[in-house]
Amino acid sequence: MTAGPLNPQIDTSKPHPARVYDWLLGGKDNYPVDQTVGEKLPPEARANAARNRAFMHRASAWLAHRGVDQFLDVGTGIPTSPNLHQIVQAITPTARIVYADNDPIVLRHAEALLVSSPEGATDYIHADVRKPELILERARELLDFDRPIALSLIALMHFLPDDQDPYGITRTLVDALPSGSYLVLSHGTADQHPELRAETEAAYEKGAIALRMRTRSEVEPFFDGLDLIAPGLVPAAEWYQEEPAPENERSGFYVGVARSK
Repeated sequence: MTAGPLNPQIDTSKPHPARVYDWLLGGKDNYPVDQTVGEKLPPEARANAARNRAFMHRASAWLAHRGVDQFLDVGTGIPTSPNLHQIVQAITPTARIVYADNDPIVLRHAEALLVSSPEGATDYIHADVRKPELILERARELLDFDRPIALSLIALMHFLPDDQDPYGITRTLVDALPSGSYLVLSHGTADQHPELRAETEAAYEKGAIALRMRTRSEVEPFFDGLDLIAPGLVPAAEWYQEEPAPENERSGFYVGVARSK
């Protein structure tokens, strides 16, 4: 089921982005070090996390309705119901989903991520996005790379500074997918909250968590070579398809869905 250490130890002395995000969403799978980071973030951070999660729900459901039945979710985070497979398999019970994350606490919750519909299948890979080839190798065990796959990178790449080549990592993952696949990406930004940038960056810096919020023009290259689906690269609250429009609020995330040629 896993790639990497079979029993990695959870380091409760250092905060982890997945556990901070869990705290922002009101979850219980976090520790005092994670709560300390979350409490230092601006109050708007909780609402931004909820809007980002709602985008994932809308985008995944839209893709499933369009016939996409394979998903690779990298940077899964701690399970928060409904999880991606629950959304997708409610529409397409035979869908297959592979999750990947590097936080040992997510590994502990892998059983929740693996409760698939009887007709479908799920798998979990304990691996780091900075090793995309390993993720792709393991994903091939469940997913058919001759058919379209939706790659989900939700609230992940802003934790990779420029010197870790986030664009190159994304390109490695996308280039391995067959024609007609999709990239679903959300990325932290301060464009709509410029007054909160310093406070947000300081909170993560004190927790020794790398954070590289990017402008719209800096997020655009993640979609190079792909066809962005309308409405394009927009704040999280502005991306929707058939559903009623979400409340249009300032957002701390840019989001987009794009199709490979």
